[in-house]
Formats: sequence, structure tokens, C-alpha cells
Amino acid sequence: MKNKIRLKQYIISTFIVSICLFVLFLALNIYEYKTYTNNFNNKIGAIISVIKDKYPEITDKEIAEIINSDEFETNDFFTKYGIDINNKSILIKNDKDYHIFLVINMSFLTITIIILLILYIRYNHKKENDIKDIIKCIEQINKKNYELQIDSISEDELSILKNEIYKTTIMLKESAENSNKDKINLKKSLEDISHQLKTPLTSILVMLDNIIEDPDMDINIRNDFVRDIKRNVVNINFLVQALLKLSKFDANTVHFIKQENDLKTIIKESIKNVSPLCDLRNVNIEFNAKDKSKIVCDAKWQIEAITNIIKNAVDHSKNNSTVTINLSNNNVYSMIEIIDKGEGISKKDISHIFERFYKGENATSDSIGIGLALAKTIIEEDNGNINVESNKTGTKFIIKYFKL
Repeated sequence: MKNKIRLKQYIISTFIVSICLFVLFLALNIYEYKTYTNNFNNKIGAIISVIKDKYPEITDKEIAEIINSDEFETNDFFTKYGIDINNKSILIKNDKDYHIFLVINMSFLTITIIILLILYIRYNHKKENDIKDIIKCIEQINKKNYELQIDSISEDELSILKNEIYKTTIMLKESAENSNKDKINLKKSLEDISHQLKTPLTSILVMLDNIIEDPDMDINIRNDFVRDIKRNVVNINFLVQALLKLSKFDANTVHFIKQENDLKTIIKESIKNVSPLCDLRNVNIEFNAKDKSKIVCDAKWQIEAITNIIKNAVDHSKNNSTVTINLSNNNVYSMIEIIDKGEGISKKDISHIFERFYKGENATSDSIGIGLALAKTIIEEDNGNINVESNKTGTKFIIKYFKL
């Protein structure tokens, strides 16, 4: 904004100076003309007075006709006295005034040229400084320094180039920041994945070593080891599959087949997916659908998302309790509420539960902290959002699918 004000002031001041010089030059020419006219008229008036005194019979009309006539040749008369009327005024005063005005005009012209030259030099100097600043900006960009103050350069015909450099700088800065974030996220993800795989793999190796080293192991202990190994393998498989799904979203390689689907059917399919877990925990699922609701989505992925959320609710529910699922619909969105009667989520954990690999203080031992992150990603891809409310008596997940 300051640069635009400065540019406007610069243009206005240049315009005012030009107008003042023009008015001054015009006034000088008018004054010069009046001076010559007064000198000539005074001399003509003196001559007429003398003529009328000596020749009273001459009328004013005749004198006026003589003065305004072009037929009289006066060259010979003035030549006798050494006056060249083509190059010199017959009035000595006009000649003196002419030389004075010549000096004034030359001075005025010189001053005008100097002022214009100063303005031109200032303009070029400013332009050169702008170009130097642009070169410095490019040099800093090449050094990967993106903290540039492009706006501090004044706006002129180079403003388009400066704006493009500024845009490029912003894009490069964002790209560099995203690259650093990606590196940090990749490092963190690799550490998390390594940690998630290390525990079950170590457990599997220990149990296999025990089985190999003790061929006469009690059959019941051996079967317990085999079941534990299977459970750990299932967890590893779930982790790998979840990571592959998330990586597809990160790489934008997921191709959604979006069409109108019945949300009630999607929820029922999700409930079927967690029914074995419900049987193990003796948790009942109560599904209430007030209205018919259809959403445009990829049914397969939405079943994946809602399954993960219901599974989370069942995992954190108390034995012999009920998980309630409510489906409602209005003109703005369709809403799913998934309510459990578990121990709740602590305040410090509630803002992190959708982060990858995050495990709260009440997380189950088998949790790997990736199911809710995947669910959130899928829901948001289908124009939805997910929020959570929790207290010591339970947790409620609220999913809203907004209508286009």
C-alpha cells in the first residue's frame, strides 16, 4: 500500500512540475509580446504626434491606413542609416529587450532541461535499484532463503515481474516447508511403524524359539503360544493393510466410485464386520434409523471407515454393555451418532485421537492407533466430517455427511 502511495505522489509531483513550467513559459511569452508591443506602440504614437503637428491636413484615417498598409517600401530609408530591418529591430529598446528575453528564455530552457534530466536520472536510478533488488531476491531464492520483502520495492513497470517473483517465492517457500514436514512425518511414521512391528515380531520370535527349543512342551502351552502367534500375525497384517490404505490416500491413488448409496445399508454392513468382536466382548449394538438417508459416496470405503469407528466403540465398551448407533437426516446433512458406555477419553487425548499412531492412556493393548485416522481421512473425502464428545460415562462419535 505504501508503495502505491509513493508512486501516486511521484506521478502527481511530476505532473505539477510540468504544468508549472508550461504556465511559466506561457506567461513569459505573453509578457515578452506585451513588452515589444508597448515599445512599438509608444514610438508609433510619438511619430504620429510629430506628423500631425507638421502636417495638420493629414487625417487620422490616412495615418491609420499608412500604418496598416503593406505597400510602402522602407528598406532604402533604413538602409541609409545602417539598419537591416530583416535582422534587426528599428527600435533600439526592442533590440535591448530582445537580448534580455533571449537570456531569460535560454535560462528557462536550461532549467527545464536540467529538471527533466534530474527526473530522468532519478527514474533510471530507481529502476536500476529495483533491478538490483530483484537480482538480490533471486540470489536469495537460489540460496533457499525465502524470507523476502518483495513489497518493499516500489511499484513501477517492473511490478509485474516483482509480483511473479513474489508468487514464485511463496510457492518455493511452501514447497520447502512441505518437504521438511514430509521428511519429519516420514521419519516419525517410520519410527512408529518400526515400534508397532517390533513388539509383535519380538513376541513371535520368543514364542517360536520356545517351541523349537522344547519339543516336549505341554500341548496346552504350545497351543497358547500358537494362538498368541496368530493374534500377533493378525495385528501385523492389519497394520500393513491399514498403512497401505493410508499410503494410497497420501499418494492420491485412491479412485472413489461415487454413487448414491443408502446410509442405513452401509451401517448394517459395518455392524456385521464387528459382530465377532461383539460376541467376544458380549457387547450389544442398538441401531436406530429415524429417516431414510442416501449419500453420494464410495460404499466400500465408507463401510471401512464406519467399521473402524464402531470397532473402537466396542473395544472401549464395558462387557455386557450396549453401543448405540443413531441415524438422522435433515436438509443440510445426514448424521450418524455412535455412542459407547466405556471409560471415556481424557481431555489431553481427545484432540489427538485422529492422529496416526496416537495411543491414548485408555487404549487397548492391541491398539495401533491408525483406525480412527484412516476413518477420518475416508469420511472427509466424501464431503463429511467427524467429531467426538467424551466424558467419564462414555464417548460419542458424530459423523455428518453434508449434502451438495
